[in-house]
Amino acid sequence: MTLQELTSKIRHIEIKSRTLSNHIFAGEYHTAFKGRGMSFSEVREYNYGDDVRAIDWNVSARFGHPFIKVFEEERELVMMLLIDISNSSMFGSSTKTKRELATELSATLAFSALKNNDKVGAIFFSNGVEKMIAPKKGRSHILLILRTLLTIEAKNNSNTNIGQALQVLNNIAKRKAITVVISDFLSEPFEKELRLTSKKHDIIGIHIFDTLDREIPSVGLLPVQDLETGNQQWINTNSSTVRKNIQNKFDKHTSATKQIFSKVNAGFISMHTAQDYVKVLHNYFSK
Repeated sequence: MTLQELTSKIRHIEIKSRTLSNHIFAGEYHTAFKGRGMSFSEVREYNYGDDVRAIDWNVSARFGHPFIKVFEEERELVMMLLIDISNSSMFGSSTKTKRELATELSATLAFSALKNNDKVGAIFFSNGVEKMIAPKKGRSHILLILRTLLTIEAKNNSNTNIGQALQVLNNIAKRKAITVVISDFLSEPFEKELRLTSKKHDIIGIHIFDTLDREIPSVGLLPVQDLETGNQQWINTNSSTVRKNIQNKFDKHTSATKQIFSKVNAGFISMHTAQDYVKVLHNYFSK
């Protein structure tokens, strides 16, 4: 990709993402993240009509009647984008690759943060952390993140390791952050690190995949290569059993990943590269 092509592509993504961020969040960015950006202030006695989810059960038990936690909105939020740039992210059988979808998603979220005067940072990872961009404000900073995402190449071709990226975030983040993990989640186990991260940060997992990851057409013998390990094998796509096994394996992996996020009370979204991600994001954040 030439510099001119790169500049043109970034500009196109910026224009599209700014419009989408306004459409998806409609000025209710903080509300969309379901209380993210709220810090504990004090407790007070429960009044009729208060949200029962805010009840502090320990204090209530101590005094014999209900008390609720009172939160105040933080003046500034930090959004950290943890983006999978492993070789499998370069795969795409439709209009865009997983990496291209990740770029558009990152841009939409980042420009939503920019509109609300929040900082945005990024951690690019594969088998380990490839590059970090510290949180800052401003349009030029977001364009730097997008430019990096469009041009960076993974140095390590072995299996993806989300756990290491989460561990680095835990070590460097000094304050609570909205943490968005964008990946196909074909990774080494990361549940332990996710649990630790969830104790300090608010987390959303965005699972991106290609339709061919789940459904292989019946086209006879087909060579299939693992983009991360380089391993290749031939499969008989005419076999309904083979196709069903691939589908079942994908569905099982997606369900297990969703369960991992659910266990730590984190959000989870799944979408494929040919899908209208605007609708998916809007449906999730408008709940």
